[in-house]
Amino acid sequence: MKVILTQDVKGTGKKGQMVEVADGYAQNFLIKRGIAVAASSQAVNEMKSKEAAKQHKLEVEKQQAMDTAKALEGKKVKISAKLGANGKLFGSVTSKEIAEAVNSQLKITVDKKKITLQSDIKGHGTYNAEIKLYTGISAKITVEVGE
Repeated sequence: MKVILTQDVKGTGKKGQMVEVADGYAQNFLIKRGIAVAASSQAVNEMKSKEAAKQHKLEVEKQQAMDTAKALEGKKVKISAKLGANGKLFGSVTSKEIAEAVNSQLKITVDKKKITLQSDIKGHGTYNAEIKLYTGISAKITVEVGE
């Protein structure tokens, strides 16, 4: 009997998957407990439409990430920080400060966890940062630290 799983079932399949199981297992265990529904034409169409909606959502997210990467690529953000007596910063410039600078200067919202720095920013100068927007999609920006 073909059923569509509504939950993950160990040894049988994952949620949303259509599987072929024994009639007794399907009727007495899976369907009775609400773990699966019979694979009627309506249930199959619903499963396909959910899968298509999920795929469309992923494509939209990827396109938005590509557009954001084009907008960010090669841009420069400026951050002001005070120097100590020995010419070094008090602390360092963090990815949180870079994300805030990108948001305020370029009007693009970026998650601080997606920013990677090649080295710690502990002094004035120009630094490179990479912002990972989606799997395989990233943008490189320049961070200029000054007073």
